[in-house]
Amino acid sequence: MVQIMASTVRPSISPFGTARFGGRIAVCDPSSRSGSIRFGFSVGPQSQHFGLNRQEGHRRSAKTIVSMAQGSTTITQENALEWVKSDKRRMLHVVYRVGDMDRTIKFYTECLGMKLLRKRDIPEERYTNAFLGYGPEDSHFVIELTYNYGVDKYDIGTAFGHFGIAVDDVAKTVDLIKAKGGTVTREPGPVKGGKSIIAFIEDPDGYKFELIERGPTPEPLCQVMLRVGDLDRSIAFHEKAFGMELLRRRDNPEYKYTIAMMGYGPEDKNAVLELTYNYGVTEYDKGNAYAQIAIGTDDVYKTAEAIKLFGGKITREPGPLPGISTKITACLDPDGWKTVFVDNVDFLKELE
Repeated sequence: MVQIMASTVRPSISPFGTARFGGRIAVCDPSSRSGSIRFGFSVGPQSQHFGLNRQEGHRRSAKTIVSMAQGSTTITQENALEWVKSDKRRMLHVVYRVGDMDRTIKFYTECLGMKLLRKRDIPEERYTNAFLGYGPEDSHFVIELTYNYGVDKYDIGTAFGHFGIAVDDVAKTVDLIKAKGGTVTREPGPVKGGKSIIAFIEDPDGYKFELIERGPTPEPLCQVMLRVGDLDRSIAFHEKAFGMELLRRRDNPEYKYTIAMMGYGPEDKNAVLELTYNYGVTEYDKGNAYAQIAIGTDDVYKTAEAIKLFGGKITREPGPLPGISTKITACLDPDGWKTVFVDNVDFLKELE
């Protein structure tokens, strides 16, 4: 809620070069350590209440102010949406916590065929990071594991779903995982309501991985599945605030769920976000294990402004991280899932 406390209104300029209106304004906005980047919306119409003099002359003046402010907001959102769609965005990595770093690295490399890309220890802050994946970080979606000293177990909760990995032969991969002592929770077979051959396994910390039988792909680490309480709301938010495209949507009434695949390119060539809505379920327990997804952007300041304009909650204002020049901003989506946006140029410098 925005309340104007005085009649004096001054134009201010947003990062998109559009005039907005300031003055004496009181704003009421219901607004972890997880890895190399630590971060942390309720979506709905933004109501505005103006404290106005009841005299007729002041009412007319107030109507003019409201009209100007509403017009400015519309233009700003249009500019923001246009910029979001043209921004060079890519899913960079997914961050989550594990209880034994060496054990997890061994499982991912020996059972899932990933490579350990880099590892770093931050003893002064008592945590270690490891990056694993199927290709270099500058061109592939990868996993960032976080081990916090002395913490050997986390609660995954009910909201996180699974990670998806594309493999040439699901049955052979499952046999390998069994031979290495891994846990298979669903044997290979067609997906419910579809034809794709899949299987499910669990890593040593209990994170689920869906193995998807698919031909050669440049992005084997291909999905992150998260559960949401309102699919239409979530789709609209990810399209407008994150600039993602709705790649496909499938309803499965027999099993009472609907999924939506969101991303920055085709599923067979890019990592995507799989949003799942289970009929009648609006809230989930997020636990404390899963952290966030990181996405690249050309401008964290414009990104943060766009997220705010489309109903988002910024949990870390845009700017450089202490001690390094990498600029980031962090936010929560309508279901409380964390996402961090990282400056593209700074990210590449960090990898050097």
